[in-house]
Amino acid sequence: MNRPAKIALGVCFCMALLPVAILACLVIFGTSEPPQPLSSVTNPFAAMDYTGLPSIDRYQARDGAALSYRTYSAGEKQVAVLIHGSAGSSSNMHALAVALQRAGITVYVPDLRGHGANLPHGNIDYTGQLDDDMADFLTTANSKYPHAKWTLIGFSSGGGFALRIAASPIGLAFDNYILLSPFLRYDAPTVRAERTNADVPAAKEQAWSRAYTPRIIGLLLLNAIRIHRLDGLPVIAFAVPPNVPSVTTTYSWRMLQNFQPHDNFTADIRSVSKPMTVLVGGDDQVFIPAEFEQVFHVDAGREDIPVTILPGLGHSDMITSPLAIQAVVLASGNRSPR
Repeated sequence: MNRPAKIALGVCFCMALLPVAILACLVIFGTSEPPQPLSSVTNPFAAMDYTGLPSIDRYQARDGAALSYRTYSAGEKQVAVLIHGSAGSSSNMHALAVALQRAGITVYVPDLRGHGANLPHGNIDYTGQLDDDMADFLTTANSKYPHAKWTLIGFSSGGGFALRIAASPIGLAFDNYILLSPFLRYDAPTVRAERTNADVPAAKEQAWSRAYTPRIIGLLLLNAIRIHRLDGLPVIAFAVPPNVPSVTTTYSWRMLQNFQPHDNFTADIRSVSKPMTVLVGGDDQVFIPAEFEQVFHVDAGREDIPVTILPGLGHSDMITSPLAIQAVVLASGNRSPR
């Protein structure tokens, strides 16, 4: 082969490798620094009274994993399952769980896989595993209270996950749903846009999460050709304090896709067949309260799902403030806490 032909062959080879190199760079180097801790969201949990926090129990999932949950035992007529928010754990739901227990409701609070006492944090084996874990948990829990009224209550990403469950066959196991400031999707109109002016101190505290957008693009390209082996890589970081054992700092691509409604969250809302209530704080730092009514009542056409804005309450206040907790107890169909 003469020299020009060799050069041409080399150029063609390099051009063929260029997309592979770009894709590799996106996946390997497409990360970013985590956002600064969002104290307005995390401080209410640090200040919460954890007196009487139940010890961890375990149930066995279908893959043999022993997953953690907490139990607040009360009556046999009504059971509530509480789902924590992103980066959180079962302990975050303690104040709400105690109030429901005092109202005569037995409460279960699982740590979702990859959270709390379930290590390692931030990843699952496949998208849909959280749904399977919920089904396995209900198999264990339902046997103890087969005649009770069951309520699923989710906060933030846990609210989005509760919507996902409500729109799936598993959802028939519950009699009603309460969504507390639910995360619907990153591009939902309810999501408050991140400020980008780093010179403004408030801007640094605005974002609850920071997505690794280049890596996500790379994984989407790989997924398009049915390559999923790298879906366990972190793709989003949360604005949480460092070195807190119960806190999950990042999510993998699998976890991010699973811990939210299905991609068409409006279709999920339309398909809900059991009573549902939405509560959101009027001063929510992460979401735009007024947009929830638009999404549920107008976009999804579900005017039968009440959306209530609680004035003066922030994001985490929805599970830590006495005012919000009382509203949740009332929405559960039971009396006010003692």
